[in-house]
Amino acid sequence: MTRSRRASWARWRGLWDRPTRSFLPLLFTDSAPIDLRILGRSLWRAALVGACAGLIGVAFFALVEYLHSFLLETLAGYDPLRAHGETFAHIGERGHFRPWLLCLLPAAGGLLCGLVTRLAPETRGGGTDDIIDAFHHRGGVVRRRVIWVKLLASIASLGTGASGGREGPTLQISGALGSTVGRYLRVSARERRILLVAGMAAGIAAVFRTPLAAALLATEILYRDGMESDAIVPSVLASVVAYSISITVFGESTLFAVPSHFPFVAAHLPLYALLAVVVSAGAIAFLALYRFVQRVARSLPGPEWLRPALGGLLLGISATGALMALGGWLVPEGQGLGILGGGYGGAQTAISGAAWVPDGWNAVILFLLLAVAKMMATSLSVGSGGSAGDFAPTLAIGGLLGGAFGIAAQIVLHDPRIHPGAFALVGMGVFYGAIAHVPLAALVMVCEMAGNYELLVPLMFALGIAFIALRKHSLYPSQVASARESPVHRDTFLLEMLEAGRVRELVTTGTSYSSFAPATPAAEMLHQLRESTWQDVFPVLDGDTLCGLVAADALRVLAGEEASAGWAVAADLMQPPVTVGLDDDLRCASQRLIEAALREIPVVDGQGRIVAFLDEAEIARVYLQAATRAEDAARSMQKMPTIRP
Repeated sequence: MTRSRRASWARWRGLWDRPTRSFLPLLFTDSAPIDLRILGRSLWRAALVGACAGLIGVAFFALVEYLHSFLLETLAGYDPLRAHGETFAHIGERGHFRPWLLCLLPAAGGLLCGLVTRLAPETRGGGTDDIIDAFHHRGGVVRRRVIWVKLLASIASLGTGASGGREGPTLQISGALGSTVGRYLRVSARERRILLVAGMAAGIAAVFRTPLAAALLATEILYRDGMESDAIVPSVLASVVAYSISITVFGESTLFAVPSHFPFVAAHLPLYALLAVVVSAGAIAFLALYRFVQRVARSLPGPEWLRPALGGLLLGISATGALMALGGWLVPEGQGLGILGGGYGGAQTAISGAAWVPDGWNAVILFLLLAVAKMMATSLSVGSGGSAGDFAPTLAIGGLLGGAFGIAAQIVLHDPRIHPGAFALVGMGVFYGAIAHVPLAALVMVCEMAGNYELLVPLMFALGIAFIALRKHSLYPSQVASARESPVHRDTFLLEMLEAGRVRELVTTGTSYSSFAPATPAAEMLHQLRESTWQDVFPVLDGDTLCGLVAADALRVLAGEEASAGWAVAADLMQPPVTVGLDDDLRCASQRLIEAALREIPVVDGQGRIVAFLDEAEIARVYLQAATRAEDAARSMQKMPTIRP
């Protein structure tokens, strides 16, 4: 290389080196605007949780569907209603209809479920409420055995026809998986909670196939008002990974098939408002029935593990009776009506219709009866302790109520622009969104299910009305009102309250105080200590300049050492000066007190003159008052009834 080329290369290298030397190191230091180490660590952990939850969710979904198909279709001759995205699991032709077997299958599944859940009692029921409780009161810690116990118990319940969904169990399984990954990686308590939420989102995305709604649901379901904002990005990433795995296995299709177009008609908004009132009334009725069955089940004598079997037996008898009563008249023998299983088939029928659905008011009556039957079936299955989710049944109930309302409105108003399927979809979102206090997730969920955002406005309108109507009703008692009432965030909010307080609010200016000069002898200092009734820190002033502080504890030590007391002066005992301003916040003042190991600190004005003293007891009083208010608010929220009598 010639000298001129070497010189040219050196100039170009210098132009590159200067910005890289000044910029690239910033990317990997704690002072960087974006800490790529923390970002990368959080993202790969969320992706890992999403991948594991996606695989488990896909396996769980397939196992439940194949077992359900074999036991109910092949052996019992039952033809379940299925949604558009549930038709992959067919392992043979439907057998001869056997009512006696259909009566016993849910009971057998309930018995097996009860035996398995003895190993982890927290897996009884839907599972969502327990995972919410783990986030708020157990620091995001879930026992590892919950993963496989909930998996086996849910397969036993759902595979034999329990009236419940896959989403609730998957949410608990995936949340437990996120917590377990956090424990193995030895992350902080905050990161473990975030991974738990990310696992919840991934599980929902894997089985429901609405990735954005799943991420919003996992972060929103923890609170009655608000969401866990720190977990949004990890939840979105985990949800995307799990969703990608799910569609790779099952194909890219939505759970429900919906008409391609739902035109928005502003004149129909009053109808959607009335729909919100009707759905809210249905939600209150469902909660009352659900809690009633729970209370009765808890009061029954005998071992607890037998209760899901009893609930399954009652479910099998009532569902089989309904099928036999309608068989040959409305539907073919053995044709399911959405009573057993999650009920998505019933919701699909309300959205897109079916050949066996009658016309006119008979269709309205049929959908209302199916909604009531689904309420009873879900209460028996989940309320008795069976391992089945409440997510799918509430969507199905809302869809049936919405479909009945849409058909009735169409008959009464003779308006060809009214599409019952649109009211069914809005009813689904309103029922679950309001009863679970997840309006944003429900909003996005319906839009993702419909494949468009044409229902956005009526859904927002109806959800707002229902959300207000159901403020004091909740499907999940473990929800807290907001992050401020959550025990895991209480310290954060207490510190924020200290940041909001100012030093001038706690001190009285103009109080006289004792001070020393640097050469003040020990005898004079001890005399002033004995004369002082309140002072714990004595400023050392060199003229008008504060040059140090002498703590009362140091003087008391000096008083006990006679050999040193004769020659010591203030300059020997003082420590560096520490002050706070009148406009400093109380958190800053607390940090300076702790760092200086003092119980009292001088307060200075804008000119640096000492005008008061701030005692740690005053800050502790403010902190304790705030903590007491937070605890009282949390207790009042826990005592607040979730349903009205």
